[in-house]
Amino acid sequence: MLEPTAFPLATVSRRRLVTLSALSGVMAWGAAPAWAQVRIDISGVGGSRIPVGIVDFRDDAKASTQPIAAIVRADLERSGLFRSVDTPAGLSETSTPVWADWRARQADALAAGSVTRLADGRLDIRFKLWDVVKGSELVGQAQAVHPDDARLAAHRIADTIYEKLTGEKGVFATRMAYVTKAGPRYSLVVADADGEGAKVALTSPEPIISPAWAPNGRELAYVSFESRKATVRIQDVQTGQRRVLADFKGTNSAPAWSPDGSQLALSLSREGGTQLFVINRDGSGLRRLTQSGAIDTEACYAPDGSKIYFVSDRGGGPQIYRMPAGGGAAERVTFSGNYNISPAISPDGRTMAYITRMGGAFRLSVMDLGTGQSQQISETSDDESPAFSPNGRLIVYATRAGGKEVLMTTTLDGKFKTPLLVTLVEVREPTWGPFTR
Repeated sequence: MLEPTAFPLATVSRRRLVTLSALSGVMAWGAAPAWAQVRIDISGVGGSRIPVGIVDFRDDAKASTQPIAAIVRADLERSGLFRSVDTPAGLSETSTPVWADWRARQADALAAGSVTRLADGRLDIRFKLWDVVKGSELVGQAQAVHPDDARLAAHRIADTIYEKLTGEKGVFATRMAYVTKAGPRYSLVVADADGEGAKVALTSPEPIISPAWAPNGRELAYVSFESRKATVRIQDVQTGQRRVLADFKGTNSAPAWSPDGSQLALSLSREGGTQLFVINRDGSGLRRLTQSGAIDTEACYAPDGSKIYFVSDRGGGPQIYRMPAGGGAAERVTFSGNYNISPAISPDGRTMAYITRMGGAFRLSVMDLGTGQSQQISETSDDESPAFSPNGRLIVYATRAGGKEVLMTTTLDGKFKTPLLVTLVEVREPTWGPFTR
């Protein structure tokens, strides 16, 4: 079990101190692509961004409290692949655009729509997307939704536009989970991928750490201290129903779902020391994976389920290793610097995000797993808990900026960063949900 002195702490910040405690189990924190007429280069963000006009939806303000077009614009801009073009009002999905006017505005794509309140109270939200360059319609859609789901409908429109123009699925209708602490209360929060529409899934006077989405997008595993020790629990996000997965002797921590959702990797100290185990989702079949005399924790699976990446101090300081998912010899992955933690693997298995210590700063870095080349992509000094979007194009992480706690998204090259949540309460450990909504 990792003691507070196991990793050098002389230059560790408050945020990192709590993460180290979480590693130890001490009470703390721790479809096929669509063909697209207009296509942009998404192999490396930071080159050209596609100019797109999103016109304010007709009767939006009358029918809905949610600004549909503004949400769509913000979603697309946050991806780092698009830039908004100034758009006059007056265009809807029933209009015929004057192509010369939009080409003069240097727009390559254009979207417009309307919002109508139906007799049963639902909102009829319609939109069309046009290719301005070719002067042709790309897609048109209609949704009838409850007013409470207007924001989700906007995210779905943004996803449709993103997929039509890039050939890849958008992530705007997905969800995130994170943990907050306000005074003595801890909360497990579920929100939209833009940080809005937050709902509290659980509150507790005791810490909640290490939330992890199940691949089905309906459940979260996390570590709870409500029984005055670290136990791993699974909660149904919709119903709130909870169950204990791991309550063994010692510490139970750091749950990580396998890609098929059939089992979870855990860090347990039940046999002395902190080692990696695997357990079936129903709590059966516990099996030890690592046999080292070191501290092994923070496991995460490769997307194909063949390997597990984890953090260990077996080399004298915390570094990232990988091994076969069924156990076996581990190989070291990180060599630059003496402190590397919190691995997250991109959905295509090609990139690893992690936190590295540089002097007294803890910063987000990414590694090309094929070449071993690493790049620091943040300038802040209190970064923690990176997680990839399900399409692998963005990373969310927690940090501190301007004296405030922030959830931040960034493109993989670090060139486009967007704060999702800026707050005076403590916010930590974001995790990005899968494609399920």
